[in-house]
Amino acid sequence: MEMFALMSLRSQPLRMILSIGGIALCVLLMLFLLGVYRGVEEGSMEFIHHNRADLWVLQGNATNILRCSSVLWNNSANEIANIPGVESVAPLLLMLSTVGEGDNAATVYLAGYDPKTGLGKPPRIEKGRHIRSSGEIVLDQAFAAKYAYKVGDTVILQGCRLELVGISGGTNAFVIQYAFVNLERSWQLAGYSGIVTCFLVNLDSSRTAESVISDIQSVNPRTKAFKHNVFVQNNVREMQAGFLPFVFTLSILGSIVLTSILSLLLSISIIERRRDFAVMKTLGAPAKFLFRMVVGQALMTVGLGTKVAIVLLPLLAGLIHKVSPEVAIKLSILQIAEVAVVAVCVGVVSSLIAMSRLRRIYALEAF
Repeated sequence: MEMFALMSLRSQPLRMILSIGGIALCVLLMLFLLGVYRGVEEGSMEFIHHNRADLWVLQGNATNILRCSSVLWNNSANEIANIPGVESVAPLLLMLSTVGEGDNAATVYLAGYDPKTGLGKPPRIEKGRHIRSSGEIVLDQAFAAKYAYKVGDTVILQGCRLELVGISGGTNAFVIQYAFVNLERSWQLAGYSGIVTCFLVNLDSSRTAESVISDIQSVNPRTKAFKHNVFVQNNVREMQAGFLPFVFTLSILGSIVLTSILSLLLSISIIERRRDFAVMKTLGAPAKFLFRMVVGQALMTVGLGTKVAIVLLPLLAGLIHKVSPEVAIKLSILQIAEVAVVAVCVGVVSSLIAMSRLRRIYALEAF
């Protein structure tokens, strides 16, 4: 059965190559979308994961820092610091800002933090070092690669000339990249001294997080405090709501295209070998045998196409990274296996669709 399925594929070499190529492109599209999604997830969330605090305190209307606006006054830090159980309070100001001038201007997600506390800094430094003064800046490595910045360059940030002292990793959120300055510089750029987006609060062991949250919201009713794990989940939901529907829709379309291509190719193959199938039925070949043969042909084609896609993915990722460094493609073995399983399911479904042709072939046609 497997040998006959392989012979059917080899009988039309050009069609076999085109079939494998079409399937490889569809699988490659699904792998690419899944890889981009994981890259966006890691780039969006690594900053939050790294700056781990017991509590995140935001304005009452905000639940996350990805798609919510939060404005608090820095003097609220003293009120929070005086609450029993609070060990330290670190302010963080996040805002959109512009790097460069004229046609070379680009938007960054600027994080202003206090270098003394360290909370709010980049997850890691790939080159150079963290900022130490208001005349310094750290840029994301994808942003720096795209606009040809290197450590030691002068960066123009909203008209201010700053020294680029570091290139950060884990700060690429795909559609926008992080940049880092100290808190005083971010106040100067914002034009409002003393505003912050949120406070990162660490606690001692004397009280529970829930009791401290209650006190914080009592002291300042305009605020809302979240434990770190809750805050992470809030941001994950926002990230998924903004990007996951797009990825899911394109993946479904890719699966439909793959099913259509494969079922059409199998149907054509059955029509061309109609007489052979009729002879098999005359000789008493059971329906199960014929079905397994069609499924085998589909799975061979899908398997070869998937292997080609897996081989091409690193090449595609490298090419895209050179053209658009902000597009990060990250895949695990498990995710590749998931796509392969989807491809196998598509092969089985395509076989079932093509089997309608096989049922219309009668044994008497052999004569």
